[in-house]
Amino acid sequence: MAVIGLLTVALLGYMYADSSMFLFGQWMSDDYSHGIFVPIISGAIAWQRRHRLAAVGLAPSWWGPVVVLIGLSLYFVGNFSTLFVVLQLSLWVVIVGLALSWIGLGGSRDLAFPLVYLLSSIPLPAFLHNSLSSQLQLWSSALGVGFLQTIEVTAFREGNVIDLGPVQLQVAEACSGIRYLFPLTALALLCAYFFRDRMWKRVVLALSALPISILVNGLRIGIVGMLVEVYGPQAAEGFLHLFEGWVLFMFTLGLLVFEMWGLTLVQPMPGSHGFLSQFHIYEYQDSRDFSSRSAFPVAATVLRVPPYLGSLALILPAALFSWSIGDRQEVPPDRAAFVDFSMRIGKWQGTPLPLETQFISALRFDDYLLADYALTGGGPITLYMAYYRSQRKGQSAHSPQSCIPGGGWEITSHRTVNLSMDGLSQPANRVLIQKDRQKQLVLYWFKQRDRTLSNEYLVKVYLFWDALTKQRTDGSLIRLSAAIEPNESEQDVENRLFEFARNIHPQLKRYIPD
Repeated sequence: MAVIGLLTVALLGYMYADSSMFLFGQWMSDDYSHGIFVPIISGAIAWQRRHRLAAVGLAPSWWGPVVVLIGLSLYFVGNFSTLFVVLQLSLWVVIVGLALSWIGLGGSRDLAFPLVYLLSSIPLPAFLHNSLSSQLQLWSSALGVGFLQTIEVTAFREGNVIDLGPVQLQVAEACSGIRYLFPLTALALLCAYFFRDRMWKRVVLALSALPISILVNGLRIGIVGMLVEVYGPQAAEGFLHLFEGWVLFMFTLGLLVFEMWGLTLVQPMPGSHGFLSQFHIYEYQDSRDFSSRSAFPVAATVLRVPPYLGSLALILPAALFSWSIGDRQEVPPDRAAFVDFSMRIGKWQGTPLPLETQFISALRFDDYLLADYALTGGGPITLYMAYYRSQRKGQSAHSPQSCIPGGGWEITSHRTVNLSMDGLSQPANRVLIQKDRQKQLVLYWFKQRDRTLSNEYLVKVYLFWDALTKQRTDGSLIRLSAAIEPNESEQDVENRLFEFARNIHPQLKRYIPD
């Protein structure tokens, strides 16, 4: 059995090497730094329950190989769609299947929490992470301004930029509160597990991580604004800024403990003797009859083949086949570089613009174009195009909805429109953004192989399909934006953007091939 176990681990280590390295890199980042402790905690809880498992007895189940097969199917989906999050979920499903194969349904039920808790170490996919971070930035900015105004500090908010008069503070992604949310959620789940009380209280405790994170981060931003008002811009940088973050994170833990104490006062459990009696770190016993689990070994006895051998029989060919997937090369067609893109589009004359180094590093494209196109008698149109030769794991088109608030802009309306190009109707996103009295209209869409898409989730669906059928994951984001001048209406600017889009469309195939 030991040899079979080691062989299974070795095969899974080979199959999931790339996704595990990526996961470890995410754990080394600030947003998911709690992740490295999650497997250790899950392992400790599983070890703590070893006596319960001994009492239950091992009853390997043939449901295990079935679950392993589902996990391996996700593995191939993740490889073809180039999504690390799918590969990581696949590994988790395989682990659950192996638990069923080795210890059975009864034992896996006793290990349900440590198995489920492993999910808290898996990072969100980039497009969900960016969307959540952007929303948290806006909420935290609003709370921070509210705090400053409460203590009579003059402050105004424009998107995620806080205007203090002579100084402006930008609530960057690092200050969105997402670095509080993920570790606090993991801690709240752990506290809910050890908090032996009514189920609704434990659910409330686990769900409270989100509002506590937003509240405390808003308070932090307000404190930073107050210190900047008193001591100047240097108060928002360096050690003091970092120290504030740690102090307030410890404050969030205090709020979590205080919440648990408050919950013990509401509908206390019969026989409860206060807060500490409801919070058990050590293994506890319940009234369930362990002997009732003896029916589970039947399937293994009838088939006379251990289920863990069935799981190994599935993993072995999958590992061999994964070698050929790893060598699978993408074949994007040749294209012209954006540097050759015409600066003369119909009546518009263009001027190329550079993109700052930090944005190039963050967006991770293979080629880009940023240019202003001016028209006599009308305002300029800014054209931005980013091309990805391979939208591999962690590298893909970045939705403008995630980065628009970064400049202090707020999205006031967003809808899908149809662009008429070459007699065909193609979808695009029409976004109205505003900062103070300034307004801009943004039009963007995703050009993915031979498709024009407006929905970034559909981009991921077709990414998998085209990787499987065409061996291609190349694609591009195209974004047009124009200011709405005082003498113009939204409709005027929209018509101008639509006309410009129709003018550039014939050229796009050279640079973004079908």
